[in-house]
Amino acid sequence: MEAYTSFAAVYDTFMDNVPYEEWGAYIHSMLCKYGVRDGIVLDLGCGTGTMTELLAGYGYDMIGVDNSEDMLELAMEKRMDSGHDILYLLQDMREFELFGTVRAVVSVCDSVNYVTDPEELKEVFRLVNNYLDPGGIFLFDFNTEYKYREVMGDCTIAEDRGLCSFIWDNTYYEEEKINEYDLTLFIREDIKAESGDTGANGELYRKFRETHYQRAYTLDGIKQLLQEAGLLFLAAYDMDTKSEVMRTSERICVIAREYGKEETV
Repeated sequence: MEAYTSFAAVYDTFMDNVPYEEWGAYIHSMLCKYGVRDGIVLDLGCGTGTMTELLAGYGYDMIGVDNSEDMLELAMEKRMDSGHDILYLLQDMREFELFGTVRAVVSVCDSVNYVTDPEELKEVFRLVNNYLDPGGIFLFDFNTEYKYREVMGDCTIAEDRGLCSFIWDNTYYEEEKINEYDLTLFIREDIKAESGDTGANGELYRKFRETHYQRAYTLDGIKQLLQEAGLLFLAAYDMDTKSEVMRTSERICVIAREYGKEETV
């Protein structure tokens, strides 16, 4: 499970097509539906903190956990701008530790797919169950096998955003259920021309390469891991349509509940 490094600096630029505002409103509505209208919420795999900030705007006391120092630096810059009191922790979601329990845990943008070993994902779920308040809610999304096989498949995507460009080579290994994508990044740095006193500016593009892996999980497989980790599965929705899950669903939102702790009066 690799942390984002060079990609962190341009992550938000290339994720500007993600409907964060819509997702944030939906997550807030689901949390309210299951009784979590306030209190401490953990954003697991928070990245640059976009969703963390949105949920803080709804009044939750937010904690963000991510294993990329570079991503968390950007998240803390957003915190400075917003003034939200968010606690960020540099931790691997497979072994995260909190000082106490939380009312809810959320994890979006297919963070769980980065846990490529099912046993390790079960440990993530077990930790979530451990750190949830009695009856607390776990809400997360994941990319489906259909998306990796039929939509992303073996394809190449290239985008030029002026300040940065990327080439995304995607390969899905059906037998292993592993999706590999190789990122080649070109990030622009403005440099001062050194020839005479012309005052002209030049442009330098630095090249970076990263390889990331995600595992394709089925909804049945996720349910099984949740059960084995002690969580109660409650519901699943197509993240795009907000309706029932279909064979062609590309991203699924799952809601589970803490199980095993006794309520204290």
